[in-house]
Amino acid sequence: MDFLLAEIDRKKKQLDQNEVTSNKKYFKRGDLAAKQAEDKKRKLEASIILKVSLFKVIRRLRERNEPIRLFGELDEEACQRLRRIEMLAPEINKGLRNDFKAAMEKIDQEYLAQLVNQTLAKGMEQGDESLDQEVTYKFLQFLLRVWGQDLDSKPVEIKRSLEGKLAKATHNQTHSYLRPLLRKLKTKNTPRDIRSSLTCIIKNLLDREYVKANDSYLQMAIGNAPWPIGVTMVGIHARTGREKIFAQNVAHVLNDETQRKYIQGLKRLMTFCQKKFPADPSKSVDYSKEKD
Repeated sequence: MDFLLAEIDRKKKQLDQNEVTSNKKYFKRGDLAAKQAEDKKRKLEASIILKVSLFKVIRRLRERNEPIRLFGELDEEACQRLRRIEMLAPEINKGLRNDFKAAMEKIDQEYLAQLVNQTLAKGMEQGDESLDQEVTYKFLQFLLRVWGQDLDSKPVEIKRSLEGKLAKATHNQTHSYLRPLLRKLKTKNTPRDIRSSLTCIIKNLLDREYVKANDSYLQMAIGNAPWPIGVTMVGIHARTGREKIFAQNVAHVLNDETQRKYIQGLKRLMTFCQKKFPADPSKSVDYSKEKD
């Protein structure tokens, strides 16, 4: 008997909680089923919203360089921690950063349009060394940025594969190799012995003359001196070939380790530029091998 009374009380409480009876002595079973289905749908929507909001919480925590999850922390606790962080340290420069990002994307599009139209190289090799170094600096930065964007746009499976990891490591290594050269180009303090060769390489890349760019690169990297690199005086008297040993004919790849690295990084960017902006087979280096 007690069991029956307890079951009746449970049913009454269930009806009161679901608000089906509304002070009526009877109700339809379909109303109860509809109410239960509505509650189930509401809980499902709440869980979906919580899941979406959790993704936003993780993204906002990463933007602030905060750990996305502490040890033993629940989802609600992570949300509360994000609220405390935002209250204590509001992100003032977020709008400025987004505007700067949009501006940089716009600059990239304009730069890409100039590259496609081949109008960027018209002012180079006209005697203005400052302009040559500025165009070289911007073009190398542009190629590094486009290369990184191509790697980031690949599927996750490729990124996690050995090939994807090697490609990302090569890009990072190239960026580190080119950093000394980019610093000199930015301050317009490029060594005079490689400035003309570097300008010629970039101009040919902008014109999509990859064979000529490769010839200029080889001349800069290994030189064309008929004498050994280490020879400074071949005899007591100056000979006829003595005048050929000067900065333009020296193999700069053997000067020091720093130059060797950014010359190697430059060659990688030249290869990427040819793949990204292809030209006629007669103007490309190793075209048949690239097609295979």
